Amino acid sequence: MLRARLPHSRTKQVRAVALALALLGVPLANAQAQAPVPAAALNPQLAAAQASFESLPEAERKAIQTDLIWTGHFNGAASGSYGPLTFRAINALKAAARGAPDGMLNPAERRGLAQAAQASRDAAGFRLQADDKTGVRIGIPAKILPKRDVSPSGSRWQSEDGKVTLDTSSTPPGETLEAVFEKATVPTPNNPTRKITYKLLRPDFFVVTGETPTGKFYRRLAAGPSGLRGFSIGYDKALSGAVDKLVIAIASSFDPFPTGPMPAASAIASALSSASTPAAIVPTVPARVTERYGVGLAVADRVVVTAASGVEGCRSLRVSGRTARLRGAAEGGLALLDVEGGPAFVAPGVRAETPGEREQLVLVAFGDESGKRAAVALPGQGVRIGANAAVFAPLQPGQAGSPLFDRQGRLAGVVTANPSDKVLIAGVAPQRSYAVADGAALQGVLGRAGFTPAVAVAGPDLSTGAVVDKVAKSVLPIVCGL
Repeated sequence: MLRARLPHSRTKQVRAVALALALLGVPLANAQAQAPVPAAALNPQLAAAQASFESLPEAERKAIQTDLIWTGHFNGAASGSYGPLTFRAINALKAAARGAPDGMLNPAERRGLAQAAQASRDAAGFRLQADDKTGVRIGIPAKILPKRDVSPSGSRWQSEDGKVTLDTSSTPPGETLEAVFEKATVPTPNNPTRKITYKLLRPDFFVVTGETPTGKFYRRLAAGPSGLRGFSIGYDKALSGAVDKLVIAIASSFDPFPTGPMPAASAIASALSSASTPAAIVPTVPARVTERYGVGLAVADRVVVTAASGVEGCRSLRVSGRTARLRGAAEGGLALLDVEGGPAFVAPGVRAETPGEREQLVLVAFGDESGKRAAVALPGQGVRIGANAAVFAPLQPGQAGSPLFDRQGRLAGVVTANPSDKVLIAGVAPQRSYAVADGAALQGVLGRAGFTPAVAVAGPDLSTGAVVDKVAKSVLPIVCGL
């Protein structure tokens, strides 16, 4: 059954750093700070740097990214995966010493990075702590937040002047993650200046970030067998330059349900001895990419619609593990696929109305999760590109063809653009506008191909999880063989 990320079976521009904080929601143990980038999509220099980086032990890869966070060059999650964000961070670090912009660190550069990061951690008094009130482990900058007290549901750390406050929280089993998420993101009439700048809901955690005229806040909550555990941090906007980096480091260190003993040394400390390894500068030949991915939507028993841009140049196609082939020519940015064998698909009802400006939508797609394709639900908002329908959403490569549904669970369109931006911020693509074929366009293409899609019936608004449950069986992963 699909949920915000389908559990077991199968979230003027916002400032760059603020957006990084908003998206830093992937748990450290499972984070994909940057999914491995297909070599064909990289320039040779980036491909060589990625191959070199990924030949290092996982602990060293994460230590490098964590150190780059502390030197202010990296604003992603320290997952150990390499992409353009890490490439640029390393080159920005090397630029000060006029090093070659090759995205790799030689032993001397690695030692210099480790020493600079440790100095920054020491200046903040940053140490991993076990919070006995909630059971979480979290990095605390004790010199920045020296005051410790209890909060209504956990522990509190605060600066001497009260301008920065960090709270941990826990709730016993009973209250659902989705219910808390809905409460956290609903507009508050008694505080109309409070603005949500980003929200991301997945089945095991959520992240909400926002601001007021004078302050900023970040909240993360995770679900586990013992209930909900999380933390939040609020701070004065005037302190953004110093505190934004700390929030990224705190979020990267956060472990809501730790197992095993507390590490003898801080889990985020660098292994300085490993900085002497020359492996960081030994490039290897990257493997040739043989697949790319997309998303399909069932429109008949064994027929799927997807974005034509996502299936161009494919030597072979598979839909949910079954062989597929193109059905006729693409039209209106859409392609139809005939799928062989297996059970019949379930097609959702289509609404004819174009998504309204600022209409809240739910996109269902597939993304990388620990090296596997896993289904995800993403927040979207109806926008326009000129006179054409579009959606504002955090899509990534491999998510062309993602269907969008309104809050009643009615099919409102299909993304026809092919997201190509691999510049991920803390593991998730930033929100951008993507062209879509709306319900009317979809009905036209299907009608001319001999299909009559069911008309969606209006009903009450649903929660994100209920929308996803309703459409789960209609959304299918596509694999394109190159």
